[in-house]
Amino acid sequence: MAPQVLAHPLPTEQRVTLEGVSWQQYEILLATLGNDFPNLRLSYLEGVLEIMSTSPEHEEIKTTIGLFIEAYFQETRTRFHGMGSATFRKAAKQRGLEPDECYCLEHKKEFPDIAIEVVLSSGTVDKLEIYRGLQVVEVWFWENGAFQIYHLRADNYEQVVSSELLPKLDVELFARYVRPEEQFDAVMEFRNVIRQQQEGR
Repeated sequence: MAPQVLAHPLPTEQRVTLEGVSWQQYEILLATLGNDFPNLRLSYLEGVLEIMSTSPEHEEIKTTIGLFIEAYFQETRTRFHGMGSATFRKAAKQRGLEPDECYCLEHKKEFPDIAIEVVLSSGTVDKLEIYRGLQVVEVWFWENGAFQIYHLRADNYEQVVSSELLPKLDVELFARYVRPEEQFDAVMEFRNVIRQQQEGR
């Protein structure tokens, strides 16, 4: 069956959804695109492929969040391995995607422990379902100035108030500092707060 194309014009991001895409076609497309289009995100779930081009605002926010979480890791001496927007996929589960940012705790692994998604517009593919198939422990969605965190229990996600992988991180405080237009100053302020917390232990 030939793929069906559904276009979704959006003010800040552009998405195209293809239905009836085989796993082989998905892998061929990934190989063809390579690293030449870093602003594209491909989400594949059991024959449905969503291709999204990110906006400058999206990239600025995801970079800002990455700066903060890495500052937190450094200040708390939490060993981590950042993997950016690498492609993760599992043929047996018919799932694949690129997080906006992602991290392994302690050391590099096949799949990240924490994946971060910036949500400025709604898509057609259930990314949480893709992450479930990849067994990513926590998924953090940044939307409307706040984080929604989902922690994997057994084979399903449960929304939680704070990260269970980083239990000492004040997520609400973290969210207040995510100010893309003031990256440098905001990160420095956040570092100082974390240092004071560490000194007061």
